[in-house]
Amino acid sequence: MKNIYTRIDAALDKLQPEIAGLSEAIHSHPEVSGQEFAACQYQTDLLTRHGFTVQAGCLKIPTAFLASYTGKKSGPNLAFLSEYDALPTLGHGCGHNLIAALACAAGITLKEFADEFGGNIYVFGCPAEETNGAKVDMAARGLFDTMTAAFLAHPFAVDGSSSSTMAMDALQFEFYGKAAHAASCPEEGINALDAVIHTFNLINALRQRIPETSRIHGIITKGGDAPNIIPEYACARFYVRAKRRSALQKLTAQVIQCAKGAAAGCDTRLEISHFEYSNDDFVTNRTLSDLVTEKLRECGLTAPLQTDINGGSSDAGNVSYRCPSIQPWFGIGNGLNCGLHTREFKEAAGTPKALKKALLYAKAFTLSGIALMQNPTLCDKLRQEFEASIR
Repeated sequence: MKNIYTRIDAALDKLQPEIAGLSEAIHSHPEVSGQEFAACQYQTDLLTRHGFTVQAGCLKIPTAFLASYTGKKSGPNLAFLSEYDALPTLGHGCGHNLIAALACAAGITLKEFADEFGGNIYVFGCPAEETNGAKVDMAARGLFDTMTAAFLAHPFAVDGSSSSTMAMDALQFEFYGKAAHAASCPEEGINALDAVIHTFNLINALRQRIPETSRIHGIITKGGDAPNIIPEYACARFYVRAKRRSALQKLTAQVIQCAKGAAAGCDTRLEISHFEYSNDDFVTNRTLSDLVTEKLRECGLTAPLQTDINGGSSDAGNVSYRCPSIQPWFGIGNGLNCGLHTREFKEAAGTPKALKKALLYAKAFTLSGIALMQNPTLCDKLRQEFEASIR
């Protein structure tokens, strides 16, 4: 093992300038969901240079990719998930530049051991995590079904072990009424905005009957055109979240019933749709999480790992329903006292200290991958836990 550690350190030291350039390029040139053309090109060029076979435009998603390396010996299929979209106006306030850097670093470093120990290495380029996450399509199309393990780590203010995210449905309610002059003949109109307002009121009444761990939050995207016109069209969007997909199905049905009741009460026509993909909750594979925590400690991480980080919702959850998966959190600066999606976090995500922490996790991921290559029984244990956890 001492020799393996030396080889990994040497490989990461040699790779560091390229990974630093990748992270800096993505951070300084933020691209929002679905527009990550430069970030995608940076990564596919890097992975091609290091011997990966790259499929650009994976699943006909222009900014997605799949990079793979098939080892000379059979072994586990190990996946590293890269994210690289930025937030509108804010840039990389979620630190996705670091996720891309970590995934590429871990994949390239572990590739050097695939021929020796046996295994296949995959780096999935997953755009648009902040909106219509590509992992939803990738999971639905079975791209993760044959993976032995999927690794993803997300920057945060502090270090944390892999934790759950919430299942989420993105609901859009469109109400159609009839326009009329609001002063001279309001009785001839049908007020679509009233239906939206009553939807909010009914959902607020619903809140007392839902678990404290669930969330419902929404906005009115269209409420009319002028005060003296009865609104003939109004629209509201809601994120509905719960700890597990099974619980969310019930909650989503209740929220839809609120909208239907409001539509009926206001004599409006209702159209229901999803304005973004639905996310499953993230099901952490504890066997894999414990392995990575062990390797992090071996790599010198002494900080306590928080176990209750609320990561909102993510398309990574859909991956976790397809194969054993983890998503630990890596702290990107001592004393950083801010949350994700802030300007302070964006600035921290561009620092050398943050990249150094990402590379520490890349080393731990590499060591974990080697452990799985060397221990088929451990791979079986991951799969057994996975199959039990998603039932």
